[in-house]
Amino acid sequence: MPNAEVTLEANPDDINRESLLKWKELGITRISLGTQSFRDDRLRFMGRAHDAADQAIRSIDLIAKAGFASWTIDLIYGLPKMTLAEWEEQLTIALDHGMPHLSAYCLTVEPRTALAHQVAKGLVHMPADDDQSAQFDRLMDRMDTAGLDHYEISNFGKPGHWSRHNTAYWEGVPYLGIGPSAHSFNGRERRWNVSNNAQYMTALSKGEPYWELELLTAAQRTNEALLTGLRTSAGVPIDRLELDVMGRNSSDIERYVSSGHLLLVDGRLVLTKAGRHFADRIAADLFVSDDAG
Repeated sequence: MPNAEVTLEANPDDINRESLLKWKELGITRISLGTQSFRDDRLRFMGRAHDAADQAIRSIDLIAKAGFASWTIDLIYGLPKMTLAEWEEQLTIALDHGMPHLSAYCLTVEPRTALAHQVAKGLVHMPADDDQSAQFDRLMDRMDTAGLDHYEISNFGKPGHWSRHNTAYWEGVPYLGIGPSAHSFNGRERRWNVSNNAQYMTALSKGEPYWELELLTAAQRTNEALLTGLRTSAGVPIDRLELDVMGRNSSDIERYVSSGHLLLVDGRLVLTKAGRHFADRIAADLFVSDDAG
């Protein structure tokens, strides 16, 4: 397809001049690099295989010179004992190496993980909510100053470098997933393929179903449009919502507008800078049910 965006996800220890050349020859147009941090102690904490100087920074320099249409790196903030000064340092290193796009995620403690166990035992102390919030604010300010658009809660890109692939998800565009574990969505149904390679190949060769299917209700489609759309700078077009969120949740909408967390602009619900801190909570408060009147 002409002008297609073809993204390859890679880790810094995967990167060398030869691999980059081959990927470009194959038609890869965008590299997504799982950098995570520019500090060796943080990389060890996260169980990453690469180091900071020889691999993380060197791989960025190689990608920047390789001539891809775009590239992006990932960084993690909200790490145990992370200070604002440390986060500033991380952002400065990334910006100094000319990245056109950044995905930045706050570390979360997921249930039944090694990190959750360490936190419960008092072996790891997560930063306070105010500290994580301050790091998010600094992230937004630094990216704005550097000319990177904050087009989704965790994503920042210079004009022309926004991820088209991920933007399609947030806008509810249908997509097709091919291969084991791949997910598909046609606007009304969600489908996911079996994860086992052998089972997938066997079912495919026999012409048997190799997927599971979920038919979404009108409320589920409406709520997903709220959840994903509110994360974007464009917000949620009200006319895209199947159910009457404005009518059903007028008090919640008025409350968030009055508190400065939500705007109603040109027929769209859009989060303010303050509201971006609470995107998922605000979306959840606006959710509707199928049997609501």
